[in-house]
Amino acid sequence: MTESSAAPSTAGSSWTCPFCPLACDHFGVFTGSGSEPLALQGGECQRAGRALAQFTARPSAARPQIDGQPCDLPHAVAAAARLLGASRQPLFGGLGTDVAGARALYPLACATGAICDAGAGEALMQGLRALQDRGGFTTTFAEVRTRADMVVFVGGVPSDLAPLIGPRCGIGDAQVPQRQVVVVAPGPGDDALSSQWAGQGGVVVDTVPLHGDLFDTLALLCALVEQRAVPSAPDTLRGLARRLHAARYAVLVGAPARLPAQGALIVEAVNRVVASLNRTTRAAALWIGGGDGAATVNQVFTWLSGLPLRSRAGPSGLEHEPLAFDTARLLADGAVDALLWVASFDAGAVPPPNRLPMVVMGHPALATAVQRTGLATIFIPVATPGIGSAGHLFRTDGTVLMPLQAVYRDRLPTVADVAGLIDSALRSMREGSTA
Repeated sequence: MTESSAAPSTAGSSWTCPFCPLACDHFGVFTGSGSEPLALQGGECQRAGRALAQFTARPSAARPQIDGQPCDLPHAVAAAARLLGASRQPLFGGLGTDVAGARALYPLACATGAICDAGAGEALMQGLRALQDRGGFTTTFAEVRTRADMVVFVGGVPSDLAPLIGPRCGIGDAQVPQRQVVVVAPGPGDDALSSQWAGQGGVVVDTVPLHGDLFDTLALLCALVEQRAVPSAPDTLRGLARRLHAARYAVLVGAPARLPAQGALIVEAVNRVVASLNRTTRAAALWIGGGDGAATVNQVFTWLSGLPLRSRAGPSGLEHEPLAFDTARLLADGAVDALLWVASFDAGAVPPPNRLPMVVMGHPALATAVQRTGLATIFIPVATPGIGSAGHLFRTDGTVLMPLQAVYRDRLPTVADVAGLIDSALRSMREGSTA
């Protein structure tokens, strides 16, 4: 069990928010006397505000539980090791943790032959499969902010996932170059956001409605950008294709989690538009997602194994099955017999409905939801990186590792602590059985 030595964060100190793919680092946190909920300082973000309200600065007194009964950490660890050791095919799901937690979970997954899939696995795989099939051109927030003169939001503005996506892209900032903003297939609330952006720092905001569905619209746009003859294409898409060619640096922004079924095809269409533009000008795509540790765990597992999530170290060696190893499919088919669920960031990230024995590492408030399942469950409360413990997360643009400063001292173990203890207990059990 570890404790952070970080002092309480204030508006003037450096704090990185772990609750959104953007990992903003310009806020502070008000801790108060310790009994009231934490509050955001130095700006406004609805998502960060809601997440901080799940915590107080008073150190948690939560204890591990086995089938709803309190116990100490060693007993919970021993029970978790017995459960996973007896499983023929466990599933590690949720995976809401930081770099250290992911590094500790990977050897445990290898030791048990577990299939690993993030809570946002479906959205993560859409972008990953398109990248595996055709490659892509990516960018960073710094490049978008300082160089892009045209930003195109595909499928609406993902302000629900990343409320500050506009400012992080430099939209409305008078200190960066003026830019055009286009919203393809705007959603509810996008008109108000467009009106807010318009006129700030010389921003020009336009919208392009769907022509058919989103895939049809992007397929037409791709053909127009490639300068093929498309007599049926609407003027709005023709104009957008001309503006993309005229831009010095266009960036197409989307969120895989907001795409419909078979969203990988839409990601692929965006990547084709970008690739075509790069023959004569400069363009890139920026995909918003991978929050709650999903992108971080995917990066770590890929470093360590050479394969992304939805993989396992099984009897045939390393296996990657982006469709077959989907959490919902595995549970529906009864293809797994135990679940390890990790959710250290969000008290609402409950395990999916299932009838499996579970080990849950999560926010202390998850204990109540886990008890309601009535299943055999080992619950271990853990610290949240960026709140009760320090850590690191990858930002959604994938190249920047953000340090997480703890807001207060926490008495809870980290995911890395617990995973390491379970792995050690499992090894001791197996060594004892062969002695």
